[in-house]
Amino acid sequence: SRSVHADLMAQTIDHLFGEIWQDDRLSLQQRSLVTCTVLVATGRESEQYLHFRGARNLGIERATLEAMITHVAHYAGWPVAVSASRVLGEVWDQMDEQEKQS
Repeated sequence: SRSVHADLMAQTIDHLFGEIWQDDRLSLQQRSLVTCTVLVATGRESEQYLHFRGARNLGIERATLEAMITHVAHYAGWPVAVSASRVLGEVWDQMDEQEKQS
């Protein structure tokens, strides 16, 4: 099974989304961009899908995410950046298609 066990999910929701994401020292957009940056740098593709969608929903432009990926490439390596660029393209294409259908 690929699901996350209930206790871990509950702690994630309570602490990460209930406290960390609610800290007003960073805006939601800043927090989202930081999260996406970490996920790109660490090569966490499966989480990138979710967080790139979230970033777009928060109004972060594709060009901003592309600039972040280019920046990360110089510090974390080209392979993670190329992979993230592909994920970003897939996410944007999927969301564009969903918007056309609604």
